[in-house]
Amino acid sequence: MHDGVGFMSGGVLGAVRTKPWAALALGLIAAMVAPAALAADCPGHPDALGTSRTLVVDPREHRLLGTMQYRETLPLADHEVVLTFDDGPLPRNSNQVLEILASQCVKATFFTIGQMAQASPEGVRKLRDAGHTIGSHTQNHPLSMNRMSIERAKKEIDDGIASVKAALGDDADTALAPFFRIPGLLRADNVEDYLAAQGIQIWSADFLADDWRHIPSSRVYELAMSRLEAKGKGILLLHDIQARTVAALPRILNELKARGYHIVHVVPATAERPATPTEPEQWRLHPASDNIAIAHWPQTPNFVFAETGTLPAPALSDFTWLNIRPIGLVEPSDRAGRPAHGVPPPRETPWPRLSVLPPENAAATLPAPAQSIFEMPEGLQVALHSVTPSLHRAEQTGSSAHEAGKPVSADSGDSRRVTRDNRRLAHGLERSRRHGRSRVAGHATPPATAARRGPLKHLVQVKKRNV
Repeated sequence: MHDGVGFMSGGVLGAVRTKPWAALALGLIAAMVAPAALAADCPGHPDALGTSRTLVVDPREHRLLGTMQYRETLPLADHEVVLTFDDGPLPRNSNQVLEILASQCVKATFFTIGQMAQASPEGVRKLRDAGHTIGSHTQNHPLSMNRMSIERAKKEIDDGIASVKAALGDDADTALAPFFRIPGLLRADNVEDYLAAQGIQIWSADFLADDWRHIPSSRVYELAMSRLEAKGKGILLLHDIQARTVAALPRILNELKARGYHIVHVVPATAERPATPTEPEQWRLHPASDNIAIAHWPQTPNFVFAETGTLPAPALSDFTWLNIRPIGLVEPSDRAGRPAHGVPPPRETPWPRLSVLPPENAAATLPAPAQSIFEMPEGLQVALHSVTPSLHRAEQTGSSAHEAGKPVSADSGDSRRVTRDNRRLAHGLERSRRHGRSRVAGHATPPATAARRGPLKHLVQVKKRNV
C-alpha cells in the first residue's frame, strides 16, 4: 500500500501524500470533478464522454484481474468502466476505432498481437502517440494456452512482447505496459505462474460484447450495455479488428454518457508514478454482496458463563414410576470376542430379541410331504379290488376261448357284452406284453397304467348302465 495518490488533472500527474482514508476520499472527489474538466478540454466536442480519471496499478500486488475468471478486478467505483481492445492493430478497422475514441477523448487499453505488430508497426505507434495503454497478447494468438507445454507458452509470450517492443522503437520499455491477456481467456496455472515471475499482470474481463461472433453491430451494443448494467461497473472486452465493433462503438460511448457512466484509464505504476492507494475490498466487484450472508446471519454471542457447575445425574429412583427396568450395557469383550474377565453379563433387554436370519447363501430346505398325500380314497380301493379278479378271469377266458376256437356264452346281454370287452382287454394286454409299452395318442404309456385305466373306465360305464 502506497501513501501517494496518482491522478490526472488537466493532463498533469501529481502525487499527494496523505492518509489512506483521506486518499480514498480524494480519489472519489477527483473522479467526480475530472469528467467535466476533460470534456471541456476535448476540442470540438463539448459533449464528449471524456476520461474521468487515471488509475495507477502495481502488477506485482494484484496479478490477476477480471471476475470472469478471477476473484479480483480493478478497484472501480460504481458506474466506472475500463475499455479494452484485443487482436490489433489492423489498419482498416483499428484506425477507425482510434478516431472514434479520440472524438470522445476516451483512453483505453489495447492488447496487441506480436504478428499484427510486425505487419503494422505504425499502428502500434499510433496507440502510443494517442496516449492509450499498450499490453501484449502473445505472438500468434493460439487458442491452446490452457493445454500447451510451458516451453511453447513461454515462447508465445516472449516473442509477442519482443515484436511489440520492436514496433515501438527506442521507448519500448516505458511505452509497453506489463499487462497481458491470454488468448481466448484460456488460462492455465503454469502460464500464470510464469507471467507472475516476470512481473506481468494478467487481465481477464468482467463482461464481454461477443463482437468476435457473427452478429450484427446492434447486438454488440445490446450485449455490452445489458451486461454492464448487470455488473454496474468493470472491464469491457472488445476487438478493434472487427468491423461490427467499429459500427457499435459510437453508440456504446454515447449511451455510456447518457446513463452516467465514466471511463477510467489504467496505467502501470513506476518509480516516478506510484500506485493509486486502495483498500483490499475495492478490488472486489461487489464486496458488500460477498459478505451478505455473514452480515445477516445471527452472530454467536461472545460471553462467559458466571458459573460452570456440573448438573447432577438422574437417580434410578427417578424412573420407578415409569415401571422401566434398567438396561445393561453390552458386555465388554477382547479382540477375540470373549467376554472381558470380571465383568458381569448384562441383564436381558426388555424389548423383543431379533430372530437370527439364516445366511444368504444357505440352501433352502423344503418340507417333507405328509403320508396322507399318498393315501388312496377308500371307494377307489374297493373299485380296484373288484376289477382285479375280473381282469384275471377275463384274461383266462380269452385265452381258453382262443385255444378252443369257440365263443364264450353268457346268460344275459350284459354278460355277453362284458365278455366281449374282456376279450378285447385281454388282447390289448397281450400286445402290451409283446411291445413292452402301450402308446396312447402318440405318448408312451406303461402297460400297468393302461391296464388300470381301461377296466376302471369300463367298470364305471357298466355301473351307469345297470343304474
